[in-house]
Order: sequence, then C-alpha cells, then structure tokens
Amino acid sequence: MSADWSLREADLRALATPPMPDLLPALPPGAGTPDADCTDVVRTHLDNVLPALESLRSQSGRLAAWGVELAQRLMRGQRLLAAGNGGSAAEAQHLTAELVGRFDGERVPFSAISLHAESSAVTAIANDYGYDDVFARQVRAHGRSGDVLVLLSTSGGSPNLLRAAEAASRLNVTTWALTGSGPNPLADVCDQAVMIEALNANAQEGHLIALHALCRAFDLEVSRRSPAAVPGMNGGAKP
Repeated sequence: MSADWSLREADLRALATPPMPDLLPALPPGAGTPDADCTDVVRTHLDNVLPALESLRSQSGRLAAWGVELAQRLMRGQRLLAAGNGGSAAEAQHLTAELVGRFDGERVPFSAISLHAESSAVTAIANDYGYDDVFARQVRAHGRSGDVLVLLSTSGGSPNLLRAAEAASRLNVTTWALTGSGPNPLADVCDQAVMIEALNANAQEGHLIALHALCRAFDLEVSRRSPAAVPGMNGGAKP
C-alpha cells in the first residue's frame, strides 16, 4: 500500500471520537439504596413462594411417579417432547437439557426435544398454518406411541399447547401438564397434571423446582434399572 493511503498515528488521533460530556448529574450520597416499599415488595414476593412449595409438596408422589415412568420409557427408547411459551418455554428447555446433558451426576444421555427451540420449524409453521399449530404439527412429526409430552403453562389456557395435547392423544403419546392454579383447560385435556396453587410468577418458579424434583426421581430410577448408565451410583462403573 502506498504511503499516500496509509493512516499515520496523528491521523488516527484526529479521527478519534472526543469524549462525551457527563450528561447526568452525580448521584447524591445514599442514592440507589432501596426504600422500604421496594424492600417490602421483594419480601412479599419471596413469601409468596411458600404456597407454591406447599402445593408441590402435596403432589410430591405424582412428581416421583413421573420421574420413574419417564426413566422407564426413555430407557426403552421412547422420547420426551416438551413445550411452553415465554418463561414456560425456558423451563421446558431446562428439562430437556437436564435429560440430554445430565442433572447432578454423570449418566448416559436420553432423547428429549424442546419443540419451541426449533426456531425454523416454529416460524415456518406459524407462517403457513398459524401460531396455534406450531407445537401440534411438531408433535405429529416427532411423536411416537409411548412417548411423553410435557406442556408447561401458568395460565393453562394457551391454544397452541391445547392443540399439541390433542394431537398427542391421537398418537398414543402420554401428556403431562405443569400449570398454575386449577382447574384449567390444559390440565383437563392432558392425561395428568401438577397444578401449583400460587400467583403466576411464583407458580412458574415452582415449575423449575418440580422439574428438578422429577429429575432426581428419574436419575434414581435409571440407576436402579441400569447401574452402568450412572457411573459410580449404586455400584455402577466409575469412569
């Protein structure tokens, strides 16, 4: 490159953006400290987690049964499908990550798909068929007899989840719902449901606790049926 086209250090300094002036006044001492109202609203939110926990505790037997049943099916080669909207989508994806990856300790991976995470499929189906069919069509594509579909919704009224449950029932795919307070349409249309009697935000927080509890029962059942699948647990071979 010729010297005429090269930038010298002095040129770079001339092109540099000058520092912006401080447009905001300095905060007075003590600013940023939460006031009593903010502290109270946080404490109230945390207090409202307790009803969600109590609701889950009363349904611990069902969560344990789900973990056992899911382990038995996935060890036979069946698959878990999961779906939700918004925050519930994140919770559903958390569950599939625990199964494909691992929960507490090392073990073999299992087949689990979050339907909402298939972004190209979701957008194509929504564009061609409407958003209410984004999960149902994927259930029809991936679901096989004996699979399990887990649907998460705090309201229990999302049309796309209801259609997914209906599609699953026609394929002999077992449906489980994790919802907020009941009764609600999703719990009614699914084979079984765990309904958390709490405010929506706290119910959604309870969903994560429920999924982790299910994973504990799942891993225990896997170790009982195939110790080698969980190295170091119940006599399984260590890596």
